[in-house]
Amino acid sequence: MSGLVLKLGPKERVLINGAVIENGERRSRLSIVTPNANILRLKDAIHPEDANTPVRRVCYIAQLVLSGDAEPDDAKLQILRGVEQLSQVLTDIDSREQLTNATNAVLDGRFYFALKSLRALLPREDRLFAASKAS
Repeated sequence: MSGLVLKLGPKERVLINGAVIENGERRSRLSIVTPNANILRLKDAIHPEDANTPVRRVCYIAQLVLSGDAEPDDAKLQILRGVEQLSQVLTDIDSREQLTNATNAVLDGRFYFALKSLRALLPREDRLFAASKAS
């Protein structure tokens, strides 16, 4: 994760290599220079009971790696299978780009960037579910 910059709001919490770090009263910026550091913004964390859609389930697996609750090698195959399934449904150009980015990040062991790419698909998934309920 060399070169990752985190911009944190007041009192925002982040999990870095298993340690919860809380920002102070002011906005701040952290530069993460350690390669392969596991980082998860706690405000973005998906709770287990909220991992109830296809995209959220794949995001949750990536999140488990970042929190240290899953082994990267075990999760890699699950994430790649999930991305393959998502690619059969999310066929627009933007979604394909995010899925490709997630796949490449997982293959490189960069789970933070995989999660970031997958999270970009959440609004699309929400719209698809809303449209299917409306019909």
